Amino acid sequence: MAARCSAGLGVLALGLGLVSPASASPVSAGQATAATPERGVAARVVGSGSPSSCTSGAVVKAVKAGGKVTFDCGSDPVVIVMKRTAKILNTNPKTIIDGGGLVTLSGAGTRRIIYQNTCDPKQVWTTDHCQDQKEPLLVLKRLRLVRGNSTGDRSEGGGGGAVFVRGGRLKVVDSVFDRNRCDRVGPDLGGAAIRVLSHWSRRPVKVSGSTFTRGRCSNGAAVSSIGVSWQVRDSVFRRNKAIGRGANPARPGSPGGGSGGAIYLDGNTFTLRLARVRMENNRAREGGGAIFFVSNDRSGAMTISASTLRSNPSAGFENYPGIFFLGKNKPKFINGTIVQ
Repeated sequence: MAARCSAGLGVLALGLGLVSPASASPVSAGQATAATPERGVAARVVGSGSPSSCTSGAVVKAVKAGGKVTFDCGSDPVVIVMKRTAKILNTNPKTIIDGGGLVTLSGAGTRRIIYQNTCDPKQVWTTDHCQDQKEPLLVLKRLRLVRGNSTGDRSEGGGGGAVFVRGGRLKVVDSVFDRNRCDRVGPDLGGAAIRVLSHWSRRPVKVSGSTFTRGRCSNGAAVSSIGVSWQVRDSVFRRNKAIGRGANPARPGSPGGGSGGAIYLDGNTFTLRLARVRMENNRAREGGGAIFFVSNDRSGAMTISASTLRSNPSAGFENYPGIFFLGKNKPKFINGTIVQ
């Protein structure tokens, strides 16, 4: 659990001497070409050529079966409103959900969209060390996930409005997360778009070419994790808000939360690496309008390169503009990163 800090806003002018090269702007979602492991997995197709054939039930069934899930819903973009959460079975080594740039999965503001939990017996235990196992691997590719909502579900600590992952691995490629939600208050829950608790062998969650917008949650209105590393490149975080109040641990008389407008990371040894990332107009009611990073044992490290952080107000506290950081040494800002 993170220690609450009351650092003043007077630390905004740090004189970091950072400049903004033309190359600092990230590419738009859809341009990233990160390879994903797709060989040797069974093919599953949702739909039979028409939008009406692409149903929530078909998605749930295909995801449960595992392998590579693609969609045949016609040539136009389609929105599939999920009536149930699609859940990963731990007996399936790989589940790759590829929307082809045309498919939106919507939680309709009422439910989480995708769930993976290696420690959930309902999804089948496959090892005696469920909190740290290599499989399953979940890949989300060329997909839109919108209006997911885990509000009221405090199992595993809550959070993960669109996607919840505990154990195994997660990779996100060329995807869009918009208007996702999780609980409005709480000291250490978060991740309106993605919440990750434990990830195999301290390997990072990898995100590329993706966009996170208009998320709302107590903390981490885009992504959140405990003791998990992240590697994010060529991505955008915009207009996300951490709306809890009272920080962590919660101030007396408050419900807690309000930190990490876009990203909320807590735990001990973990890293955050951002490359060619744009973060703007994210907000936190407490600390870290863009990023809240607390390594409790001060072993964690953060590196931000060729990125732009602009207009990410922290209403409570920060020790860099838009960032609250407690970790090993100081954050590394490389290659003309803007922080203002």
